[in-house]
Amino acid sequence: MLTEHAKVLKVFSSAGEVIGRKKLQKMIYIAKKIDFPFYEKYDFHFYGPYSEELTLRVEELCNLGFLDEVREKKGGYYQYRYNLTESGEEFLANHDLELPPLDPCMTDLNTQSARFLELVSTILYFDSLEREEVKEKVFTLKSKQKYTEEEIAEAYAYVEALRDKTKH
Repeated sequence: MLTEHAKVLKVFSSAGEVIGRKKLQKMIYIAKKIDFPFYEKYDFHFYGPYSEELTLRVEELCNLGFLDEVREKKGGYYQYRYNLTESGEEFLANHDLELPPLDPCMTDLNTQSARFLELVSTILYFDSLEREEVKEKVFTLKSKQKYTEEEIAEAYAYVEALRDKTKH
């Protein structure tokens, strides 16, 4: 029971504080795409892959007191910070969770910008297409982000490096 909730908590246990809802969505999506056992369903939205299931799960974890959510006003928008609480740590300690080691992956993902993770997750969302087609999708769907060819190449290289680093 609550295994999928425990997996989300493990992300915070591994990554530490995560700043931004968009960043959290992308971190878990990328981990899922490189074969970590996350099962939330994702659809493509304005900021790339998005999971309503994950949003609800995080909300439930906050309501249970396992995650601390702090809302901060940043200019014209709100930013959210998430941390594992002591109760969340206790819950994890008492939950037998079969997961490959998440720490290297989540620590690395958490150091990246939300903008870069949006690009990486978009590329992974369209991974059934040829590289040139993916590039066209990025330039079309993410035109406001003004991603460059170099950034796209960097995102592909990052995915490969992450897969190598986290072979499990």
